[in-house]
Amino acid sequence: MLYYALVFFIIAIIAAVFGFGGIAAGAASIAKILFIVFLVIFLVTLVMGVMRR
Repeated sequence: MLYYALVFFIIAIIAAVFGFGGIAAGAASIAKILFIVFLVIFLVTLVMGVMRR
């Protein structure tokens, strides 16, 4: 999931360089959502791992 967030972030940067504002904004928002989902899943698995010990 972090891989997809990075891919959309790179797409957003490339689109911003070429001046495609709408595409850049869309890709950046998708990357941000995927990164937040990744962080939530990471924190849940971290807490579950600590609780098992």
